[in-house]
Amino acid sequence: MAKLLRLNQTAIDGFILLGFSDLCESQVLLFLSFLIIYIATITGNVLIVVTVLSQHRLHTPMYWFLSNLSFLEICYTTNIIPRMLLGFLLEKSIILFPVCMIQFYLFASLGTTECLLLVMMAYDRYLAICYPLHYAAVMTGRVCTQLAAGSWACGFLIPMITVSVVSHLTFCGPKEINHFFCDFKPLVKLSCTDSYSVETTVSILSSVVTLVPFLLILVSYTHILRAILRIPSATGRQKAFSTCSSHLIVVTTFYGTLIVMYVAPSANDSPALNKVFSLLYTTVTPMFNPIIYSLRNQEVREGVKKLLRTMVLKGSKFKITLCK
Repeated sequence: MAKLLRLNQTAIDGFILLGFSDLCESQVLLFLSFLIIYIATITGNVLIVVTVLSQHRLHTPMYWFLSNLSFLEICYTTNIIPRMLLGFLLEKSIILFPVCMIQFYLFASLGTTECLLLVMMAYDRYLAICYPLHYAAVMTGRVCTQLAAGSWACGFLIPMITVSVVSHLTFCGPKEINHFFCDFKPLVKLSCTDSYSVETTVSILSSVVTLVPFLLILVSYTHILRAILRIPSATGRQKAFSTCSSHLIVVTTFYGTLIVMYVAPSANDSPALNKVFSLLYTTVTPMFNPIIYSLRNQEVREGVKKLLRTMVLKGSKFKITLCK
């Protein structure tokens, strides 16, 4: 792959990310807005990860997968937003070809991993609600670790095919990418070679890594819904549904934006709409995920409060020690 990158780099050294350069008068406002979003995203997801890892009562499969998802969101936004923020400060946001390929690879890998992690979370809820008596025996700590590790491994292996076929393209100009990061469609538009086979290959891979997990999640929730409806008491049904409602909201938001982005013809034809929908799943969704889980999950909410109280107490003791 490195050889291919060097070959393409002889044709074109790098690209100019246009980002939101057409909104010249709003550059400062956009910079501050996305900086706040980035800080909020990192803070919220770090709180979730630290809360789950530091509190023993949250050491369960559901929260283990949640901490993996939050860590993924940290990586996901860090791959996109800092480069975007830099673009607001520079007259021209230039990204070298190898760096562009790395950003594209990380974007595809983390997106694939998220699809797989959401499936693992759905499977966990399926076992907990449909087979509660067998849940502890099946969903052991070792199994949870293997499922999470498998999601990360597959998530980072599958996109290698995509990056490999994209690297075979020759980019000889123009150098301007009408987007705020290196995504597949804007990159292909800059290719001066026939990209039909590449687009077909990537389309098939994208369909597999998004639609197959989505169908598995739908099947899981079909069984979950049937199991919940069989519960005799209304309180029991509400309690069962509350354990998976946060995950269901995240899945709906994540796949909703993906479907609109890659299925709606208007999103594919309009660069402006492309950017707007990309913002939804690269910046907005990662920011709201910890909020969704905190607001709808009492254990996470109490865990975060306990962590913050502990941090405040330690900070107060540290100040007192310094004063002495």
